[in-house]
Amino acid sequence: MLMFAAFAALAGLAVMLLWNAILPEVLGVKELSYWQALGLLALCRLLFGGFGGGPRKPPFASRRFNEKWMNLSEEEKVKMKEEWRKKYSC
Repeated sequence: MLMFAAFAALAGLAVMLLWNAILPEVLGVKELSYWQALGLLALCRLLFGGFGGGPRKPPFASRRFNEKWMNLSEEEKVKMKEEWRKKYSC
């Protein structure tokens, strides 16, 4: 939890510094305060799901997995499908 707070604090500072160094001169927008930068970061997270918190891809999305899947027996495939249902069902 402490690492998350430290990351959020540094990320907010980075957003504020980059915004204030670039955008007011280029686009003529106002400078951001630290709290506005944190709010912007949170808004981006909500809208775009960035920062590694996006949805996970299912394992069957890769070529390597498809090759492995073709070599499984029917019993192994049934077992794996049951594991997927438990893991990926809402």
